[in-house]
Amino acid sequence: MTAATATTTQTPAGSLYGPDHLQLQDALEKFINAEINPHVDEWEKAEIFPAHELFRKMGKLGFLGVNKPVANGGMGLDYSYSAAFAEALSHIRCGAIPMAIGVQTDMATPALAKHGSDEVKREFLEPSISGEYVACLGVSEVGAGSDVASIRTIARKDGDDYIIDGGKMWTTNGTQADWICLLANTSEGSHHRNKTLICVPMKSKGVEVARKLKKAGMNASDTAQLHFDGVRVPQRYRIGEEGMGFAYQMQQFQEERLWAGAGWQKSGFIIQETIDYLRERKAFGKPLLDNQYIYYKLAELQTEVEAVGALFHKAVGLYVAGNDVTQLASMVKLKGARVAREVADWCVQFWGGMGYIEETRVNRFWRDTRLGSIGGGADEVMMGIIAKTMGIMPRQG
Repeated sequence: MTAATATTTQTPAGSLYGPDHLQLQDALEKFINAEINPHVDEWEKAEIFPAHELFRKMGKLGFLGVNKPVANGGMGLDYSYSAAFAEALSHIRCGAIPMAIGVQTDMATPALAKHGSDEVKREFLEPSISGEYVACLGVSEVGAGSDVASIRTIARKDGDDYIIDGGKMWTTNGTQADWICLLANTSEGSHHRNKTLICVPMKSKGVEVARKLKKAGMNASDTAQLHFDGVRVPQRYRIGEEGMGFAYQMQQFQEERLWAGAGWQKSGFIIQETIDYLRERKAFGKPLLDNQYIYYKLAELQTEVEAVGALFHKAVGLYVAGNDVTQLASMVKLKGARVAREVADWCVQFWGGMGYIEETRVNRFWRDTRLGSIGGGADEVMMGIIAKTMGIMPRQG
């Protein structure tokens, strides 16, 4: 499939996806069933997965560069194909691996693909598309999670280099990554105009993985706390213009939040698994599914999942057409995460004691989905962005 042959067609239901999108999803699902799902339980127990091995396999099939430039080894397709790809990742039987893949494709590399120089794209983007490099994103810090403007990591100039000091927190892929897309303060002044995105090789002297974090969910994905002590990198590793890092990261967040919205389509699979379980599980002489309260609640939850899907597709369609979808992407993330949490909680309840057993998929989904309302911008931040774009947020100060 190439940019020249791929087509986006409207189906009678109004979907953005045409035959080529479905072909991509089918190929990815077959790959998942052959190369990922048989190992998920093992990787969850180990609390890490072999990122280089898996990403090289994905890179050979073009999965890591769906909407990246052809000149850098990508497929050159529009973002609707990345959306279709992200939705298909819901076939993976955990949330951790899709999250790690999403960091590689939709969180650490969009700004590099759009604003990076040819040289820096050759050095960092191309091996990330091929799967030779594992990427991570360095934005959040111990004292600056959702409040990106308040980060403290600095990169001061020294000749033709930057010297970086500081730290990053909650870094997905952080223990295995070859490079980090790092947001750092490069000057004094306005917090929105003093930041720069820089590609930093993780093998650079002074980069330290301080610790691998143990999480309540998303276990197969490694998450690190990082320290930077006098790390020297060439200024040519900068992404785009100096001082534009905050703006570039806000743009990058649009794709991250759309990607997150795609992941909540997984909720439908959990609902179906719950239906299958309740159809077999009997209580008081009849299947639990025959209880009107239960099947009404499942119908309501499925409706919520479909509503999130419709909102997601609307946002993707507008984004592909060149529109700023900051508001809609924030809505997708906010509503998608909340619906996933609601679905997970109700399905655990309906599974009863088995829902509280760690080995069941519904329990894993319950643990994994809790991150959705925190990571990538907390619900409260999403509501603030939505209110601001509506023009109803009071001025601060």
